[in-house]
Amino acid sequence: MTDTRDDNCAAAPGPGEAVGAGERLSRARCAVGLSVDDVARHLKYSARQIEALEQGRYAQLPGTAILRGMVRSYARLLKLDAEPLLLQLAGAAPATPDIEASVPFRKPIPFSNSTRHVNLGYALLSLGVLGAVLAVVLGWPGGPSGESKLTFVPAGRAPAEAMAPRPAAVAEHVPLAAVGTPQAVVPAAPASDAESPPPAPAASAQRITLRFAKAAWVEVRGGDGSVLTSQLNAAGTSRVVEGAPPFRLVIGNAQHVQLRYGERSIDLAQHAQRDVARLTLE
Repeated sequence: MTDTRDDNCAAAPGPGEAVGAGERLSRARCAVGLSVDDVARHLKYSARQIEALEQGRYAQLPGTAILRGMVRSYARLLKLDAEPLLLQLAGAAPATPDIEASVPFRKPIPFSNSTRHVNLGYALLSLGVLGAVLAVVLGWPGGPSGESKLTFVPAGRAPAEAMAPRPAAVAEHVPLAAVGTPQAVVPAAPASDAESPPPAPAASAQRITLRFAKAAWVEVRGGDGSVLTSQLNAAGTSRVVEGAPPFRLVIGNAQHVQLRYGERSIDLAQHAQRDVARLTLE
């Protein structure tokens, strides 16, 4: 199989040439056979933002905080240590402008003496209106000065009707023959099994076996769209995935991966493009 490199992979550095954080991420991505589009889909960023990060064009990214978050997520995807990469960004990334420096000079708004006089006038007017309202309420018929009063019944007294003795209830004559021995209650028979719907047949599970001669990224989705596995696998390891077909697979560094579907071996070379295989197993 012909090994075709990704156009976005960083070239090998010259002697003594410094390697930036973005370039290190680019080299690690190409080593496991992932494209820029694959990384953008996993990290939920656009492909242009991933390219800007790898090429060191940090000024085109939203800000320092977003840039550091992208580097952490990218390093976690490739199982790299993010701290050395973040230290390289300290001097390379543009500093975020200080918010306080961008705000115009602020000072308290002075209040003139005339405004204070107006506020005092409103306070006196409000007190006058409140006094007039109280005078109307106190002089209104039925108010505190009116003759009509509410009558309250003391708690210890009850109306005469409530205290009057009630006539004894006349016991209804029931023939002795009508009183019999209580009969046992027979529980209702449960519904027949024929009435309950039969359980839906479960879809037959299938097995996928992957063996990795070199480190490679693999993502497998089941027939319901759920992600069964999505991770970087180390060289010399193997992984078994079971679920309901059809399966959708994305395999990086495909020339170094062996795939078996059940008892059948799958040739990834027929599905690989730029060393990334994409296929569906029914």
